[in-house]
Amino acid sequence: MAKVNPFAIAQRQLDQCAKILHLDPGVQAILRVPSRELHVSIPVRMDDGSIKVFQGFRVQYNDAKGPCKGGIRFHPDETIDTVRALAAWMTWKCSLLDLPLGGGKGGVICNPKEMSQGEQERLCRAYIDQVGRIIGPEKDVPAPDVYTTPQMMAWMMDEYSKISGKNQFGTITGKPLALGGSAGRGDATARGGLFTVREAAKELGINLSKATIAVQGYGNAGYYAACLAQTMFGAKVVAVSDSKGCVLCDGGLDAEAVGKHKAKTSTVCNFPGAKAISDAELLELDVDILFPAALENVITEENAPRIRAKIVAELANGPTTPEADEILHKNGVHVIPDFLCNAGGVTVSYFEMVQNFYMYYWEAEDVYKRLDKKMTTAYHAVLNTSKKFNINMRQAAYVVAVERVVEAMKLRGWV
Repeated sequence: MAKVNPFAIAQRQLDQCAKILHLDPGVQAILRVPSRELHVSIPVRMDDGSIKVFQGFRVQYNDAKGPCKGGIRFHPDETIDTVRALAAWMTWKCSLLDLPLGGGKGGVICNPKEMSQGEQERLCRAYIDQVGRIIGPEKDVPAPDVYTTPQMMAWMMDEYSKISGKNQFGTITGKPLALGGSAGRGDATARGGLFTVREAAKELGINLSKATIAVQGYGNAGYYAACLAQTMFGAKVVAVSDSKGCVLCDGGLDAEAVGKHKAKTSTVCNFPGAKAISDAELLELDVDILFPAALENVITEENAPRIRAKIVAELANGPTTPEADEILHKNGVHVIPDFLCNAGGVTVSYFEMVQNFYMYYWEAEDVYKRLDKKMTTAYHAVLNTSKKFNINMRQAAYVVAVERVVEAMKLRGWV
């Protein structure tokens, strides 16, 4: 199958929104491409004494509403088009949650799983040395993403502080608590997603205490989604997967025990009492809620007709293609689109920025309460727009988000 370009998808989604809003062609042209992007070569001395040069990127998509915000991904298959797409989605995500931020994203083509801790640290610092001129608390605030960690954020923050000649905790989020991180950040993406699932279940009349759940991708977001679905709602997690395989147990899986098994064996495969199924089978299970929590383009025109979940809650970025969106909408599947469903991470990252700025830190319960309010408000804004225009939830999310960005651009005199 031909590889789908995620940025082409992001542009097509915007074009659909532009038609609904009757956007001026000039405004649409501005919103279709990043404001700026930086490509860098990053030389790093490896443990064997050799020099390896990594390719990295930082894309700042639109900063009409405030400084750019977005994660940094370390992945062997990273591409500039993926980073562009994610920066676009971050722009709409921050706008949708009504945060005073624009959208950005970064990436380095590497495999941190094959690097020592020392090599990872040298790469993190070298990346900041290269992109440091365009980031900062008032310009662009990075955060962790795929294969990057709070420890890596600590190294990056420290390197930027050295360049600046002063502590700059606010220039990176997703940091360890001891270095200005926020309580509640670890499970924020999943918890925010579950707040939207709770609201969707009310709308659809689903009793979450009896609901069945499948999770595709058992990384940070997928693991916490499974655990929180059990503790917050009493839901039954019947299937989970990772890059090495999938497991199913009709009687229900103990999400935490699966997490411990994965930590020990590096995979969810061979979990006691569960049977192996394929990734395709997991996506098509007859469950109440499906969480795609891995990578892009897993629900396509080909498999969308066989998706039987009542709610598809997109914790991953870009898991559904535009063709699949239309099929799911027609089949009555309620999709909670990625840049709404997984916005808990950037929302708590924003809370972290706020706490860094005024050097006073909130308790976890305060963070969760504020997160709940933001996610619930955003969900209903999207749902109401979906009903008003008779469009699917992703198109509705775009309409809400893009309208706000365009308003900011007009008020600033950009258009």
